[in-house]
Amino acid sequence: MQTRNLTVINKLGLHARPGALVTRTANLFSSAIRLTKGDKSVDAKSILAVMTLAAKCGDEITISADGADEAPALEALCALFQSRFGEDA
Repeated sequence: MQTRNLTVINKLGLHARPGALVTRTANLFSSAIRLTKGDKSVDAKSILAVMTLAAKCGDEITISADGADEAPALEALCALFQSRFGEDA
């Protein structure tokens, strides 16, 4: 299992569109992928679960992946967060 810590940097946080991008990206991989904020951990392959995190700009998130393709899964998801999900701010 591999994990990465990151900060939500897009202005609007992890709202519906970024949440859908996270879910779509996570589903490209066979590894089990989880997002954790505080004491809440959710399946990154479920849009409803991702939305329940209610992650705002500045919140710390831990992404963990466990499986055959865990390294590329983490790279792809971290790149999404770092790109601010394609949003301007």
